[in-house]
Amino acid sequence: MDRREFLATAVAAGGLALAPWDGARAAEPHAPSAPLPKRQLGRTGAEVTVLGLGGFTGMKEVRSNTFDPVELANKAIDAGVRYFDTAPAYGSGQSEKNYGEVLAQRRGEVFLAGKTGQRTYDGAMREVEASLKRLRTDHLDLLQVHNTHVDEDLAAWGKPDGVMKALEKLRDQKVARWIGVTGHESAELMCRVIGMYDFDTVLTTFNPTPKRREYIQKVLPLALEKKMGVLAMKLMGGALGSLAAGNPIKNDGAPNHDDAPQQAEPGELVRYALGLPIAAAIVGTRSLAQLQVNVQAARLGPLGEQERKKLEARLGGQGAGP
Repeated sequence: MDRREFLATAVAAGGLALAPWDGARAAEPHAPSAPLPKRQLGRTGAEVTVLGLGGFTGMKEVRSNTFDPVELANKAIDAGVRYFDTAPAYGSGQSEKNYGEVLAQRRGEVFLAGKTGQRTYDGAMREVEASLKRLRTDHLDLLQVHNTHVDEDLAAWGKPDGVMKALEKLRDQKVARWIGVTGHESAELMCRVIGMYDFDTVLTTFNPTPKRREYIQKVLPLALEKKMGVLAMKLMGGALGSLAAGNPIKNDGAPNHDDAPQQAEPGELVRYALGLPIAAAIVGTRSLAQLQVNVQAARLGPLGEQERKKLEARLGGQGAGP
């Protein structure tokens, strides 16, 4: 099936108008479709759609004549996506502003996951307050410590003036329902941080490349043992999305972004992640057409075991970085 045929199939499943791959705007609004399949978010008891809209790719952009991130977020809800992901670092708050235009009217329709990149109590409290204003809401469903680094002092998070005290306070005040952590630099690091602190969720990287198998082999079992909700990111390799056909074959060279000798169809990469015991795959998109493909893949469900193995074999190079 070529990309145009795949997109045509997505129209029926996703409730969206067919748009070119480069992201031309759809002209007319559509009534919301039924939500995508849902899974339980670990011990929280909440159910989230298996596909979430990432807040970086696409959603951090300013409106232009060729792309409207606000329309993208609205169309995501219309297509059945009920999970929004964002962070103040995405476009220096632009992602949150874009979401805010949607949430002002549709807050009750989505599970909203935000983040803080601050590591102190005061810094996190100020940053979350600013985020809520941009998002036009008084609460987050999930608040996460953003982008754990290999060279930072994890123990400092738990000090009286550390970020964990802010997250716990905001949870007590019902500003955030649950708390989590994100990171993609090292599987060992993510195991260490979720072992140190009692997070409800972890957002980390899962895709078919060999360098990400360690996250499947180490982080995933530990998180499940702790009954955490597991969220998947960088399904397409991060940054330029170089694992996915239609994107540049080589990524940007950053050690935490991936490429491979061959590419896969974007829908395959979504379905690969959904074959893991995760709650949701969080995927950024640059166009309505890419959204359609992701929605269709989520409705089709996980790849079969043989399909998974074949995909791993095709993307079997080491990719960018160690």
